[in-house]
Amino acid sequence: MPEYWKRAAAQPEAITQGVRDTVSEILLAVEREGEPAVRRYSAALDGWSPPSFRVETVPEISVELRDHIDDSLTQVRGFAAAQRATLRDLEVETLPGITLGHRHVPVNAVGSYSPGGKYPLIGSSIMTVAVPKVAGVARVVACAPPRGGQGIHPPQLYAMLASGADEVYCFGGVQALAAMAFGIDGLEPVDMIVGPGNAYVAEAKRQLFGPVGIDLIAGPSEILVLADESADPDLVAADLLGQAEHGPTSPAILVTDSLDFGVAVRDAVERWLHTWPTAEVAGAAWRSRGEIVVCEDYAEMARVSDQYAPEHLEVQTRDDAWFEAHLTNYGSLFVGERATVAYGDKAIGVNHVLPTERAARYTGGLWVGKFLKTLTYQRLTDAGTARIAPVVAAICDAEEMHGHAITARLRMARVPA
Repeated sequence: MPEYWKRAAAQPEAITQGVRDTVSEILLAVEREGEPAVRRYSAALDGWSPPSFRVETVPEISVELRDHIDDSLTQVRGFAAAQRATLRDLEVETLPGITLGHRHVPVNAVGSYSPGGKYPLIGSSIMTVAVPKVAGVARVVACAPPRGGQGIHPPQLYAMLASGADEVYCFGGVQALAAMAFGIDGLEPVDMIVGPGNAYVAEAKRQLFGPVGIDLIAGPSEILVLADESADPDLVAADLLGQAEHGPTSPAILVTDSLDFGVAVRDAVERWLHTWPTAEVAGAAWRSRGEIVVCEDYAEMARVSDQYAPEHLEVQTRDDAWFEAHLTNYGSLFVGERATVAYGDKAIGVNHVLPTERAARYTGGLWVGKFLKTLTYQRLTDAGTARIAPVVAAICDAEEMHGHAITARLRMARVPA
């Protein structure tokens, strides 16, 4: 039986009725009014109302940072291309004269949203633009909120353009998603919206789903570390705080088979917080959402981890391979002490748009396949018609769908004797 040596405090509902109502109001206004509503909310919420929301200038950034962004882009593109290569079209003759198949066809237009408030996420700009382009999406619209009244953060803007964005707009929040979903002057609607964001962005995606597709609805960023006494408590503590800096409601969880190790990590967290650059946020997250769970053995550690189904899962144990083989619920797995969540978030090549709040029990994260529709087709000869039509007609009659049965029998009657 696992012992919860440090438990997270109870948290209020992230998406309140007030959030839902505000989101509904903004979406409805943009749908009805178009750009004037976008401009009104952008001015009120972000202090931003430029002559045009579209951005067409190339930003100036240092050569060193540009090269690092390009390295990240190369990694993300390379992994996405390798994933795409595993998705093959199919055609098979299942019975004589009956050919079935599927094709992977990219979505026509995708809207990419990148947060830019507290942290202007360069990685999001790469992962939500470059990956759909690798999938073959013809039109990718990218947007991010203004930062400090100066437009999109220059490194973030460079990442969007380098990743292949066809259009870039400087607006954020619910009004940005509404503009991409419904369209405004000069911006045609998209078919799908992807990217992370705060509670308002998550709720906007939930309410927009249907008229447009979405990747997933994400909550606060999460980390769970599976570690035993062979791990370095200072390293584990740093990884917990590294993710906790996302926000004061970000869960940071240690699952271990050693109480002594749990105590060592707790003490290391407290030491780190004296010098941690984002201690105010990370410390608040650790105090309210940090947990230490002590288990009997590896098997119980794995069961507890799968129950949490965390967004980011690190394994730092004597037998990492055992956990790799037995774990089933996580957004992305970081195996061994050399791997850290920051690598996945920024540059190693996997996508950092991942399921949270236990959604990893039933879905993975954003990847190249998300931008592809698997479309099936069927083709028949007379021999195939003679074989399948009687089966279909009989099933239709049994369901009392006699009109369907007629369409099958009409074709059966046309088969030469």
